[in-house]
Amino acid sequence: MGGAGMSGLAVVARALGATVTGSDRAPSPYLAATGLEPVIGHAAANVPAGAEVVYSSAIPPDNPERTTGAPELHRADLLGEITRLKPTIAVSGTHGKTTTSSMLVHALRGAGADPSYLVGGEVRSTGANAGWGTGEWLVVEADESDRSLLKLAPTIAVVTNAELDHHTTYSSRRDVDDTFRAFLALAERRVVPPELLALAPDATPFGVVAELTPGGSRFGFDGVEVTLRVPGAHNARNAAAALTAVRLAGVDLPAAAAALAGFEGAGRRFERLGTTASGALVVDDYAHHPTEVRATIEAARTLAPRRVVVLFQPHLYSRTRREARGFGAALAQADLAVVLDVYPARERAEDHPGVTGKLVADAAADARGRVAWLPRHAQAEAFLRDELRAGDLLLTLGAGDVDRVGRALL
Repeated sequence: MGGAGMSGLAVVARALGATVTGSDRAPSPYLAATGLEPVIGHAAANVPAGAEVVYSSAIPPDNPERTTGAPELHRADLLGEITRLKPTIAVSGTHGKTTTSSMLVHALRGAGADPSYLVGGEVRSTGANAGWGTGEWLVVEADESDRSLLKLAPTIAVVTNAELDHHTTYSSRRDVDDTFRAFLALAERRVVPPELLALAPDATPFGVVAELTPGGSRFGFDGVEVTLRVPGAHNARNAAAALTAVRLAGVDLPAAAAALAGFEGAGRRFERLGTTASGALVVDDYAHHPTEVRATIEAARTLAPRRVVVLFQPHLYSRTRREARGFGAALAQADLAVVLDVYPARERAEDHPGVTGKLVADAAADARGRVAWLPRHAQAEAFLRDELRAGDLLLTLGAGDVDRVGRALL
């Protein structure tokens, strides 16, 4: 129960009166301050008598805690139950859903709405990824990776964008579009970018023409001036999506927009970790798709660093094999890219022979980027400790544990 999604469900389930226990392979950063401590390691003895077992897509049927005969519920089904308790704003999309959901929580709180929320990363202004507020609205991040977003009951559905990303779930971009179309159809009100109006012709489109500033942006929205402290054009679009949902929810738009001036981001989304002894700023980001990598590098450029240096950890063998060329082209936009080996997550190396992070490094070199292939964390840390200089900005990018290297450099 330690991951970003499961930990939020644990917190909210307890707030709603359940007795909650759980397990994981390691301690959870999300639960450290909640008093909900997972048992480390999986065993049948961890399941209390009479309990209902909630599991995620990462837990196979032969896990010992799923073989006890206890009634089971997939995490998406529990989240679906929760979305039936309050009017819900559900945010999905290939990119930006965690940040957009976090912006919604922050903006609604700033407007006095005190929402309940379950987000796939820490909302920095609350210090948590989930909470059960006293207000009318519930904000949830809707996961498309396993189609679990179709289990929800949204009042307002937001889709930020659509690309083919999860290749083991979706066969084509058309398959992705069909899933988002079905998700949007579940809601009374819908929010999409103009290019996705074909998925829901009656949806409210969002868009923005923003002036990028060092480390942020400015733009107008429905006659209201919006200022952001998080960098990049993609974050201005995320804010426009969030404010469109705020308007549809009937919440005070000027107050919500003003609150976004204090939005500091979500956990592992352009998160400033600190400055090294040599004077390099270290920023961590969850970017794990070529589009996200390119957008994060572009956002880093708005801070006008001496150099943008990227430490990239590919996530999943299947994604690495299919997207290596795209990753290489994106990483070539940095002044220097360092590539680690693949973070396997739920996949096994033996099922993907010949797939390593070197595919990405080679592609970055082919795209005329300056690149180093250093598969192990210790190698990359030693190289970067010698390489980084005052004024450099180091981005640690990936959905695995690449942030450990950035933290070690500090």
